[in-house]
Amino acid sequence: MRLVERAPAKLNLALHVTGRRADGYHLLDSLVCFADIGDAVALEPGPLSLTIDGPFAAGLSTDDNLCLRAARLAGGDAAIRLTKNLPVASGIGGGSADAAAVLRGLLRMGHPLPDRALDLGADVPVCLASRPARMQGIGDVVTPLPPLAPLTLVLVNPRVAVPTPAIFAALDRRDNPGLPPLPDVTDRAALLDWLAGTRNDLEAPAIATAPVIADVIAALRAQGADLARMSGSGATCFGIFGDADHAARAAAALGRKGWWAVATELASDPRHR
Repeated sequence: MRLVERAPAKLNLALHVTGRRADGYHLLDSLVCFADIGDAVALEPGPLSLTIDGPFAAGLSTDDNLCLRAARLAGGDAAIRLTKNLPVASGIGGGSADAAAVLRGLLRMGHPLPDRALDLGADVPVCLASRPARMQGIGDVVTPLPPLAPLTLVLVNPRVAVPTPAIFAALDRRDNPGLPPLPDVTDRAALLDWLAGTRNDLEAPAIATAPVIADVIAALRAQGADLARMSGSGATCFGIFGDADHAARAAAALGRKGWWAVATELASDPRHR
């Protein structure tokens, strides 16, 4: 039996940092969705092992990897093959999405989900469902949302890895207001208007660490994006475009800069495609 689980790219359409606990963990309030692109995880019965291939496989460890940690946490043995299509350390939940895909695959193989999935990372709980949600707390409060209005996207990464702990450490303020009341997320115009009044509080410290992120956002806007913003702790940014043709042209133009750039869209349930 061979199972394949997709690990779709996670996007923080808005991300507000609302506090920090005494143990150092930051509190977040984020609107999260998932793109119709991502990594892929294949599992087969056998002794626990990990093989990695794909365009971003180089540099990833097969000894200390979230996929293996997820399998050990679930108590499941499987031969795992990770096809790494997304940039590493890029703010779109790659490692967390991969770990969540392993847990979902092991669940299909008869291994219950562990109670402590959050131990694998703050994004793992929301990535388990891989559906639109409001994520709060330290990632432990996940409120499912209806499918968002269709959005055509361009994702761009300048091929720079940004260390998440350093970005949080560089925050000037950690007690920001949470998200405003959510709009009708199924209405594109209402959603875009709402997003214009939100932000990603990690964007400024990420730009201070990797100034090229500002160049990416400016380039997305120059290509005509309705909204351009960084996702997560960076360095991947997204632009929302009016239609697929416009997005494809923008992705091609930005790719010529040497950046990773892809046109995609949201999917209501991209996990098993």
